[in-house]
Amino acid sequence: MSEQTVSEARAAFAKMCRMLSKPEPIAKVEERKIPGFQNDIKVRIYTPGQLKSLPVLVYFHGGGWVIGDLDTHDPLCRALANQAECMVVAVDYSLAPESKFPVAVEDAYMALQWAAAQAVGLGGDPTRLAVAGDSAGGNLAAVVCYLTQIRKGAAILYQMLFYPSTGFHYTPSYEEYGEGYHLTKATMKWFRQQYLTEYADTKNPMAAPLLIPKEATPLLPPAYILTAEYDPLRDGGFEYAEKLKKAGVETQYFCYPGMIHGFLNMTEALDDGKKAIADAAKALKDHFAASCR
Repeated sequence: MSEQTVSEARAAFAKMCRMLSKPEPIAKVEERKIPGFQNDIKVRIYTPGQLKSLPVLVYFHGGGWVIGDLDTHDPLCRALANQAECMVVAVDYSLAPESKFPVAVEDAYMALQWAAAQAVGLGGDPTRLAVAGDSAGGNLAAVVCYLTQIRKGAAILYQMLFYPSTGFHYTPSYEEYGEGYHLTKATMKWFRQQYLTEYADTKNPMAAPLLIPKEATPLLPPAYILTAEYDPLRDGGFEYAEKLKKAGVETQYFCYPGMIHGFLNMTEALDDGKKAIADAAKALKDHFAASCR
């Protein structure tokens, strides 16, 4: 991917996702345009059945802040909505390099606030609000949890981070699995070059949640963090889980053996992708149910 143009990389990723994951039926899907940081952005709302006052999950897709869109992650969002029995609001945030950091972060934050404000009208329950994302989307979900604390935004009950990007240092898993396991170290370097403007951005907690200040960390919502064994980002996800645990944040951490980065989008080929989605959906459903007690 690092040798392709941005448009070529986007097209290749979209083709791969269409091949390796298939959408399941769901009761209702609708799209809306909402205000973003610089321009309007799209959201896609998934509603299972005719249930009222559904809990709400705001989802940020992966793709290195450069590739991916609502369609590439449509099957995953449908599965989460159906299995967790919640409304999913998928966010088509602005991509780099057209929109550099922190535009995607601000889009994500604004989309969360929109979802909270519009939840009742959509059939959702704004008091049961969670965020989730994979890879770069997991990065955005984690950062949005931090921003809601410092900006006094909508309360988030739960964060689900699937093989998230949490920092810009190269961990041992980058050296072990940085070549030959789908996501490469070279591709991650290319993503960062597209997304960030200067070296100082790598030290900003809005880009690297591992750098969220110690005093803010205990205030973050409970977390579910999932990583893959053969993934350059594995260690970063583990480090973030440990950071949350040490701060007293209720955190569940899982590393799926034998899996590679992006395996939740490969359910046509990998049964563990289906299992991981089912496990995450159950955890989400249970957490939403516990919040009602």
